[in-house]
Amino acid sequence: MPVIVVAIVCALIGVLLGLLSPVTIPITYARYTAVALLAGLDSIFGAFKSYIAGTFEPRVFVSGLVTNSLLAAGLTYVGDKLGVDLSIAAIVAFGVRIFNNLASIRRHYL
Repeated sequence: MPVIVVAIVCALIGVLLGLLSPVTIPITYARYTAVALLAGLDSIFGAFKSYIAGTFEPRVFVSGLVTNSLLAAGLTYVGDKLGVDLSIAAIVAFGVRIFNNLASIRRHYL
């Protein structure tokens, strides 16, 4: 089974478990969770786009996921220490990338 399919299935299972779980995330970690979620979605949609294009490489997917997550968490942490909401920069960047990847995937299938 291709790695991209496994990633998508695992993401869907994770979302389902998260929605059914009684665990709540403290408000102090809400920005970190949002940024991590966007980093994961960005990596998954980017991997799917490259899979469709025939250029998917698992190492690039995993390294991108880890790097994006660490950078976004780092920006959020530094922003918290400085009293500036730097998580907005990560949210905007990941949001734009997710929509661009989805647009490319949609164009491929249309």
